[in-house]
Parts: sequence; C-alpha cells; structure tokens
Amino acid sequence: MTFLRSALFMVWFLILTLVMAIIFLPLLAAPRKATVRMARRWARATLWGLRVFAGIGERRIGKVPQGGVLVASKHMSMWDTLALYLALDDPGIVLKRELLRIPFYGWYLGKAAAIPIDRSAGADALRRMTYAAQQVLADGRPILIFPEGTRKKPGAPPDYKPGVAGLYGMLGVACVPAALDSGRYWQGFTKHPGTISLEFLEPIPPGLKRREFMTVLEQRIEDATNRMLRA
Repeated sequence: MTFLRSALFMVWFLILTLVMAIIFLPLLAAPRKATVRMARRWARATLWGLRVFAGIGERRIGKVPQGGVLVASKHMSMWDTLALYLALDDPGIVLKRELLRIPFYGWYLGKAAAIPIDRSAGADALRRMTYAAQQVLADGRPILIFPEGTRKKPGAPPDYKPGVAGLYGMLGVACVPAALDSGRYWQGFTKHPGTISLEFLEPIPPGLKRREFMTVLEQRIEDATNRMLRA
C-alpha cells in the first residue's frame, strides 16, 4: 500500500509540475510577484496531493517569523522547502547556484525566491550572498537558509556550515531556528503516512560572536529535532 500511495503521489507531482511549468511560462517575463503567486499555488497543490495520496499531513508549532529575519532550518527532504516557503511570507531562499540551471524549475526558482550561492567562489560567495540577502531584507521579506547545506537523514550527525554565521553577522538581524522531522515520512520515492512537525524555536538575537551563535543555533535545532524523532 505504501508503494502504491507513493506512486500515486509521484504521478500527481509530475503531472502538476509539468502542466503548471508550461502553462505559466509567460510569467517569467512578468513582475516577480506574479511568479511568486504561481509558485505558492504549485507548493500548496503539491502538499495537497501529498496529504490526499500519501497520507502525510503537517503540524506547525511556535510563532511564524514575520518581516526581515533570518530563518535557519533543519533539512531532511523536499517537503521542508515547500512547507517553509508557504509558512513564511515570500522568503528569499539561500540555495546552490547549480539548482538555477535546471530547466523550468530553476527558471521559476530564480525569478521567485532565490539567493544563489556559488560554493566554488570562496569568500566572494559570502559577499554576493550577503548583498542579495540585503535586498530581500530591504523589501521586508524573511531569508531562509539550511545551515547544513544539504539534506540529512534522521539521526545523522549534524554538520553545520559557517556560511550561516557569516550571513547572520553581516546582516545584523535576529535568527529564528526551525526544527522538523520530515525525513521520517518523506524518504525519497517512498512516502510513509503520518504527520510532519515543523517547529519555529526561540529567536537568537543579533550581535552574538560567531562561535557562540553556531553553538546556540546547532543546540536548539538538534535538541528540538531529536525530541521530535523520539516521540
């Protein structure tokens, strides 16, 4: 049954994505807000299909961050990006520049929400990322970053990258950690029925030293994530 439900969701996801990508192609020449509205509809429809076909719902805990803040979240699956994109108000998402090269998906992503980072550019990558992030904050929008830089399986050892501390220090804004347990239910192709938890944790005020910030961020996210996984 799990395989069948996973397959039905995958069919829904592929058809939905292909149809919307083609129909709304002219939006790439329209103002950014039009692309954002389309992207949010696609994300909502994707999660609707996940609930209906795969039996996966969600539970949101804590106060959703508003305005120009930095949100640093655990990352286990594609669900995280979709759910956080809908929970936050038009976030700028820090992501690998390579993703923007994917036909259709990358085009819309670049138009709607991207703060691309070129990992091969070294220190220059942080400067470019910071400049793009400052433009997002100037519009009163939040910034979303996955501080480990990639997806992690539930229970895997944490590996937080220094880029989030550099961004936090350069921007001078509060950082809201976010924990989740999507990897228990979204495991590649296989989708297990259940309820994914997404929790926004106590904000970290601006102004902490780099090492202190990284310690607090990792501890809050990992403690909350491990609590979810043990439940």
